[in-house]
Amino acid sequence: MRALPGLMGPRAPLLPLLLLCLLAAARPSLADGHPSASPFTTPPVREETMAKYSNLSLESHNISLTASPFTTPPVREETMAKYSNLSLESHNISLTEHSNMPVEKNITLERPSNIKLICQFTTSGDLNSVNVTWRKDDEILETNYLNATGSILYTQYMFTIVNSKQMGSYSCVFGEKKEQRGTFNFKVPELHGKNKPLINYVGDSVVLKCKCQDCFPLNWTWYSSNGSVQVPVDVQMNDKYVINGKNANETRLKIMQLSEEDRGSYWCHAIFQLGESEEHIELVVLSYLVPLKAFLAIAAEVVLLVAIILLCEMYTQKKKEHSDDGKEFEQIEQLKLDDSNGIENNAPRHRKNEAVGQ
Repeated sequence: MRALPGLMGPRAPLLPLLLLCLLAAARPSLADGHPSASPFTTPPVREETMAKYSNLSLESHNISLTASPFTTPPVREETMAKYSNLSLESHNISLTEHSNMPVEKNITLERPSNIKLICQFTTSGDLNSVNVTWRKDDEILETNYLNATGSILYTQYMFTIVNSKQMGSYSCVFGEKKEQRGTFNFKVPELHGKNKPLINYVGDSVVLKCKCQDCFPLNWTWYSSNGSVQVPVDVQMNDKYVINGKNANETRLKIMQLSEEDRGSYWCHAIFQLGESEEHIELVVLSYLVPLKAFLAIAAEVVLLVAIILLCEMYTQKKKEHSDDGKEFEQIEQLKLDDSNGIENNAPRHRKNEAVGQ
């Protein structure tokens, strides 16, 4: 069939023109590198998931990279925040410009804690001229806080003690004309034993006791030493030792069937979270010959004393007898002398009588 030219001629170029119009409309958005926005686009997978769980609560978090007026806290403050569940212990020392001796304060610490140390210094001079430093032993620390009120200067140091390396001495030093120092000494609890030696005899039993006042060590250990070397007391290998304790803050060492080899020093050793502490007890073991020797020595002294007294009595008695014999001899001699004198006196008298008679 033959086409009509009047109808087919004008309709032939319509399809190419339509395609060119569509390309021209899409070219600006493609040139910018962004697809044209469409309010009817299909949501991504995570948006479909959120739509699925739309009944759950929505939590929003953001991070700001702009400058903040609150600066980052120092390292030790971050540490204290990390250990915010620990107890806080606060201690203070007061100093004056007329203090002659350093002021010390001993602090017993058993477990990790947050620490606040405060020193106050009273002076009549210019507070601005006072140099304040904190030291741990010989190490200089950063001053945490400094404030002045009237004639009193306050300084504060805050930190956390979590191990034995942080124990020791912390000092606040005020440097003016004369340096003034206040020292906080941190140490673990002390143990209490028997101060005097325990004296026992061979064959007896003895109980050695160590106690920690108001503290609870993690572990107890006993050592014996007969010289400079400490040897752990082994209760497993030796039946003569028994270690027990009624409470967690005390320990007892029972030694049975004592011998002279058991004498010496015994050490109780306690382990805490922040260090260790120990105490020693001196044990003296005597044989029964020792008191017998003392008794014999006393008896010998008594016998010797009695003998000396008897000898003195005998000497005194003999001397008295010699004195009496001498007096008797003198009396006899005197009598003889008197008799002889009497005879001589009577002889002239007889002659005189005879002459008168004639």
